[in-house]
Amino acid sequence: MKTVVDMKKYEKELYKQGYKLICGCDEAGRGPLVGPVVAGAVILPVDYELAGLTDSKQLSEKKREYYFNKIKEDAISYGIGIVDAKKIDEINIYEASRLAMKEAISKLKVKPDYVLTDAMPMPGYELPVLSIIHGDALSLSIAAASVIAKVTRDNIMKEMALKYPKYEFEKHKGYPTKRHLELLELYGPTKDYRFTYRPVRDLINKGGSCEVKNK
Repeated sequence: MKTVVDMKKYEKELYKQGYKLICGCDEAGRGPLVGPVVAGAVILPVDYELAGLTDSKQLSEKKREYYFNKIKEDAISYGIGIVDAKKIDEINIYEASRLAMKEAISKLKVKPDYVLTDAMPMPGYELPVLSIIHGDALSLSIAAASVIAKVTRDNIMKEMALKYPKYEFEKHKGYPTKRHLELLELYGPTKDYRFTYRPVRDLINKGGSCEVKNK
């Protein structure tokens, strides 16, 4: 696991250049068949350290919850952007992820002077942006944003599970697991599904109807 020093390489270089309010930004939920894509934006203090923080996908649920609360408590500011399934179908998941990131940044109470993203270019954006491949495992700020995004989205799926208990959203979080695909085949998609995603689209086409069950 990378050390805090390793995880602050990009931030430290930007601090040397005179930037102080560096925002890390990341999303969660590109792959699921149902639910929103969620982005987190986080500005951490210049001297901030948080041992063990890394890409949220590499952390246990318990550790994510710990870091989620810790980051919200310690951050200079954090923001959350949410783009629903309908919009994802309209503009595609890549553009929806970018839109969620911009929304998350706009929710910050303090305007950043530089943005680090996890492999998401933002051409023409009002702030300078550096897109870092695997940024959530290389930048402390992006890792923090990934935790905010992941835990927020998981909580949304847990709430959705209360509304539609037979789909077991609390277990698979909308990802196309074998069990989820079985439940989708059995019950059909709700209005919260992404109808441009192949498993959902194929199911509707196979049934010869675009009617959505369980509205």
